[in-house]
Amino acid sequence: MARGKKGLPDFFGDFHRLQDEMERMLRDFDYGRLKEGRPLVYGFNVRVGPEGEPVIEEFGNVKAAARAGGAAAGDAREPLVDLIERRADVTVMAELPGVEKKDVRLKISGNVMVVEAGSGGEARYYREVELPAKVKTGGAKASYKNGVLEVVLKKVKSSKPRATALKIE
Repeated sequence: MARGKKGLPDFFGDFHRLQDEMERMLRDFDYGRLKEGRPLVYGFNVRVGPEGEPVIEEFGNVKAAARAGGAAAGDAREPLVDLIERRADVTVMAELPGVEKKDVRLKISGNVMVVEAGSGGEARYYREVELPAKVKTGGAKASYKNGVLEVVLKKVKSSKPRATALKIE
């Protein structure tokens, strides 16, 4: 984070850099590759990381890697995800508005959790979440209420990599 007068965070400088980046992204965007009738969803979440540096997390159906060569709206959106790591567990919270609980699917393989939601075989949301620690899939608790998915995973010191589907309560 940039520092201004008296060592205080320079929020306006950070804001202006973020504004310049958003203007550049809109200028470089290839609107011709969008699918007709598909919404374009892009957003970001800014928070302060453990070292005091800003962490910018993107979500939506426009991939960051695709923006360099012109982006197109994908069929599935990336939900906004928040990761909370504590000493004994990891909590993953994802916003999945407009989806019923029966249409949410979770899978953990190694240190990656896949969140997929949608009905009729059509994924409305899809996100691969890299977990900050090894977790035990047995005893995982997942709940879904009012469009918010919450998954609590217990940490382990060592685990054998295997794919596991989780049941949502």
